[in-house]
Amino acid sequence: MTQIDSSIDQVASTALSRDGASVIRRRRRRNVAGSVVHHVLMATVVFVWLVPLLWMVSMSLSTDESLRTNASSLIPTDFTLENFRNAFAISLVGRWFLNSVIVTTSTTVLTVALCTLAGYAFAKLPFWGRAVLYAVVLGGLMVPFEAVFIPLFTMIADLGQHNTYPALILPRIASALGVFVMTQFFSKVPKEYAEAAMVDGAGTWTVFFRIMLPLARPAILSLAILAFVWSWNDYLWPLVSVSDRDMFTITPGLASLKLQWSNAQDLGSIMARGVVGAAPVLIAFVIFQRYLLRGITLSSGEK
Repeated sequence: MTQIDSSIDQVASTALSRDGASVIRRRRRRNVAGSVVHHVLMATVVFVWLVPLLWMVSMSLSTDESLRTNASSLIPTDFTLENFRNAFAISLVGRWFLNSVIVTTSTTVLTVALCTLAGYAFAKLPFWGRAVLYAVVLGGLMVPFEAVFIPLFTMIADLGQHNTYPALILPRIASALGVFVMTQFFSKVPKEYAEAAMVDGAGTWTVFFRIMLPLARPAILSLAILAFVWSWNDYLWPLVSVSDRDMFTITPGLASLKLQWSNAQDLGSIMARGVVGAAPVLIAFVIFQRYLLRGITLSSGEK
């Protein structure tokens, strides 16, 4: 009987092991199939998103003569860089690009500085009326920027700052979203860090610059990227606050050319200007995307 029982146990264990291996194989096949479907869908979405960009780059690198006969190719036909030279030589694109660099850099630096200080104060410094003031700041998220155009325009006019860099920079540096992001980040930093530094004799500013700022680097970089993109792509406010073409930024400047696609004879130059306008944002995102994602994750409270 013992031998019979042992044989039965061996057969049963063998059957169970076979069933377990079969289940594992089926799960692996499902996982592989799901991964393939996921990657195919992601590749399709990426390709659909990239097609207009690739088309623009292809046209910017093709001669106008070749584009008159075939403008739908994603591969440059009759390769040339003349369109980029014409883009800077014929129009004010170079001046507009410089204006965008000055305005965007200044706006980004000031936005990050102001939002970081405000976020730290709301998260770590107790003061009277903090909750009410923070609620008012968050209320600004519900007010579209376009709704305050008339007051802003009037203020800039009263100050005599139209057609100047301050008119393009100052209205954008107070970002309710930026304050919210930095407040959320600093609120997740354990208070023991600051308390330990204060026990060693550090003051409020020392704690902020020596401890909090290094810890907040991912959130700061995320905010800087967002501020950079918002400022560089801004179209409506520069269009309203600036009437001198020499003070246009790249976005309203390119729109001011008012070229008719049906009658355009220099499609290559038009696309080259578009590439010049879009390139800084794309380059910044490609370089700093991992910091952007990490900063957003940390600000949301996830680890």
